Amino acid sequence: MALMVNQDPIYGVIKIMELSSYLIWNVILTLVYAPMLYSIRQNAQESKRIDILINKTREEMARSYVTKQDLAEDIDRVIQNIHRLETKIDKLIGT
Repeated sequence: MALMVNQDPIYGVIKIMELSSYLIWNVILTLVYAPMLYSIRQNAQESKRIDILINKTREEMARSYVTKQDLAEDIDRVIQNIHRLETKIDKLIGT
């Protein structure tokens, strides 16, 4: 412990003990808080990344949906084809 403030025989020991206890306490706090802060930062970054991925997924899913107008046109085409088949079957059976 080279950082001794007083060279008094009585107070010198107390200063060394205080310095070493502060040093130990700072080391303990550093060893506890540094990993906590690192994990909090990593979780925040991961949360931001997942949020971006969710937004991209929402955008891509919206592209695959059909509009009401397109659905109505497709259903009308299917119904017209069914009616054409129905008339052809009627002609076939009627003869």
